[in-house]
Amino acid sequence: MSTIQSRLPLSCFASFSSSSPVFLGSANLIFKRSVRLFSATSTPDQFGKHSFLLKNFNSLQNSRLAHLRITCAAISGEFDKSPDIVVKEKCVSVILLAGGTGKRMGASMPKQYLPLLGQPIALYSFFTFCALPEVREIVVVCDPSYQDIFEDAKEKIHVDMKFALPGKERQDSVYSGLQAVDSSTELVCIHDSARPLVLAEDVGKVLKDALRVGAAVLGVPSKATIKEADSKYFVVKTLDRKTLWEMQTPQVIKPDLLRKGFELVNREGLEVTDDVSIVEHLKHPVYITEGSYTNIKVTTPDDLLLAERILKPTSPKPS
Repeated sequence: MSTIQSRLPLSCFASFSSSSPVFLGSANLIFKRSVRLFSATSTPDQFGKHSFLLKNFNSLQNSRLAHLRITCAAISGEFDKSPDIVVKEKCVSVILLAGGTGKRMGASMPKQYLPLLGQPIALYSFFTFCALPEVREIVVVCDPSYQDIFEDAKEKIHVDMKFALPGKERQDSVYSGLQAVDSSTELVCIHDSARPLVLAEDVGKVLKDALRVGAAVLGVPSKATIKEADSKYFVVKTLDRKTLWEMQTPQVIKPDLLRKGFELVNREGLEVTDDVSIVEHLKHPVYITEGSYTNIKVTTPDDLLLAERILKPTSPKPS
């Protein structure tokens, strides 16, 4: 595949008003905020200066939202939050998983390289992480035939970039990326490149929680009613929605803890579906950092349309 040469510059503005769709689970959750998104043609200084301005998207200044904000503490006691926790600059290694095949998308190329408003999906989160002062390097786990997409962005970033080969399963790809991580890094931040809309603010929160606890993951409270069924599709029980969370990425783990977890997983031949599950097998606590419902994973054509609408909402027609 050749690099997308005719990439359209993305610099879209979205003004949220009382009639704008927001995709936060309720039509009443509306913010009057202006959101500016930057493209691959923007400079790293622009990224760093503005931090996508999307942090205002989750502002709690709207009093109607204050009672809806939920904080989940998977642990307590010695892990109580401290306002003094600071993640140092250049101490985080990001493993960007971009090696999936994306069969459910039904496209001629992996979903993470499909254009989203003119820019490959994988580059959205790539630039988000590269703009964070805490990030020292980004390890892209991808098929070598797609490395040029990231190589072409090298002049626009101020972090080290490395490549690793994907494995058969997700955990194999994470392990491959871990081998390339700098030995002096303090946190390993693992992210699915098919989640292009992750907010810099949310990344900052989960980094702090991981530094405090050892492992943390972005998640959002489940909005749907979840039922457990048997092998014949009959309902066994209805689960308590108040205790259920939908996991997202990034998932952040201290490197020594992650390596120790992989030793156990590999030794016992365990299969895990996400990264913090590796730590869970060690019986080490994992903290859930509340993220944003807009941090969707683009898996199907419908997801792609939704991502486009979140980035560039349709202006309401005059009545």
